[in-house]
Amino acid sequence: MKAAVITGASAGLGREFLRQMPELYPDIEEYWLIARNKDRLLEAAKDIPRQCRIFSLDLTKDESYAKLAAECEALRPEVWMLINNSGCGFLGNIGEGELEHQTRMVDLNLKGLTAVTHTVLPYMPKGSRIINVSSIASFCPNARMTTYSASKAYVTAFTFGLGEELKEKGITATAVCPGPMDTEFIQLGGIKGNSKTFDVLPYCDPVKVARGALIAAGMGKSVYTPRAFYKLYRVLAKVLPTKLMMQFAKT
Repeated sequence: MKAAVITGASAGLGREFLRQMPELYPDIEEYWLIARNKDRLLEAAKDIPRQCRIFSLDLTKDESYAKLAAECEALRPEVWMLINNSGCGFLGNIGEGELEHQTRMVDLNLKGLTAVTHTVLPYMPKGSRIINVSSIASFCPNARMTTYSASKAYVTAFTFGLGEELKEKGITATAVCPGPMDTEFIQLGGIKGNSKTFDVLPYCDPVKVARGALIAAGMGKSVYTPRAFYKLYRVLAKVLPTKLMMQFAKT
């Protein structure tokens, strides 16, 4: 049975990926949905006319990877799409605020994504796709979101390296790098209303981001950045000195 694995599937962009996939990838017969909140996963599963397996897992915890590995070994799914969407971001300077905020970004954005990919990849056949949700923050360090932007730089670099490794296997990896979206992410991170930059930046529509990312993955693209404004930002981050770009990217 052809399956898709989606982390962070209970809300925001992850739920939008789930909602749109049956139309764009009708051959997917089963969805493995991963997030911490079981009730919200069950609610999200109602959005699609496909079989769903619910995994209430905290991807900052090693035991969650063990549980996922055990399920993969037992059921041996044929995973045609892996979407690493789980992530978090908190506003604040290093050395201030809660240490747990800093370490959670590292554990979820880096460790969780890497562990899920490593666990699921052996079950992915030729022609399958991987989508890793990164951010425009991966293009340049953002003061007051230093750990977050560094973690997303890892995600984008990881995706490019992974895509090169998987060429011979016929599997592609796509880094999705959107700007801010009006989802609970910016509420939980204490970002909305506390950053002048976020107040003036053009926001991305999660519906359009999910669709564009799924199409880009189907085309085998290595990176997808929505909106012309952020495409330009990506180009500028490549050609201008990092210290200069950081002045524009302050949060």
